[in-house]
Amino acid sequence: MFGYQVLGFGAGGAGSPFVEATGGTITTSGDFKIHTFTGPGTFTVTNVGKCSGSTTVDYVVVAGGGGAGSGSGAAGGGGAGGHRHNYPQPATGGLSVSAQGYPITVGAGGNGGPGPAPSNHNGLKGADSVFSSITSTGGGGGLENGPVPSFGPGGSGGGGSYQTGCAGAGNTPPTSPSQGNNGGTGALIAAYNTSAGGGGGIGGAGQAGPSGVCSRAGIGGAGVANSITGTPVVRASGGNAHGQKNPGGQQVNAPTPTPGGGGASGANGTANTGGGGGSAHPSAGNGGSGVVIISYKFQ
Repeated sequence: MFGYQVLGFGAGGAGSPFVEATGGTITTSGDFKIHTFTGPGTFTVTNVGKCSGSTTVDYVVVAGGGGAGSGSGAAGGGGAGGHRHNYPQPATGGLSVSAQGYPITVGAGGNGGPGPAPSNHNGLKGADSVFSSITSTGGGGGLENGPVPSFGPGGSGGGGSYQTGCAGAGNTPPTSPSQGNNGGTGALIAAYNTSAGGGGGIGGAGQAGPSGVCSRAGIGGAGVANSITGTPVVRASGGNAHGQKNPGGQQVNAPTPTPGGGGASGANGTANTGGGGGSAHPSAGNGGSGVVIISYKFQ
């Protein structure tokens, strides 16, 4: 009888108390294992863990950033890709997983508006990133000549141009917590004096085009740092805009962008940050691709 009880206990206690999985590029930080996907793949859970170890995962899911608008006047910066995360874990805990494969989608950045000027084009929206029930929406394209409903909204909104005035709305469709912010607005101030707004970022709205004589281009909204990989990394900032000033419609680029992968005026967003593309004359930057990161306690 004694031998039977020991045998029964051993059979009941088999299996690791921690989540076990494969897929992506795997690293560790302390007691946590991190799976990073910079392109499509599958996160395959082979063991769901137990209450004595770990049964849930944390995630950062960032979509592709929007492309910048292009034009000879003033065009908006691309909005950052939507940024959704549960690291550090909220009071509600992590995301439960089951023993199965979870297809991973990593959104590409949207293309900047086709140039060269005087062609005026909106930037294209970034693509969504997906893990399990979590979808982050691509960033809105930077605006040049509208229509805003088709191009500007997204995870974070694209910046507005002097022609459209208004900017793209962020957190579209809405999530809680918010996955992004609005783009900055643009304006026609006077002949050859135009402003455009920066793309929105996860850390704040894009800056509206300033009204000063020598500065007519908004900076992209800020990104936010996350340490799910063990090291703080800033992601999902909006792209910069550009504008014009007298005499003769001289082009003015926005200052240095905020950290987080958003492009400087005319530059692409940084890959795997979801940063928005930056607008300039005559070029328009593409949005940066997104990333999916999954972490769980493994010992």
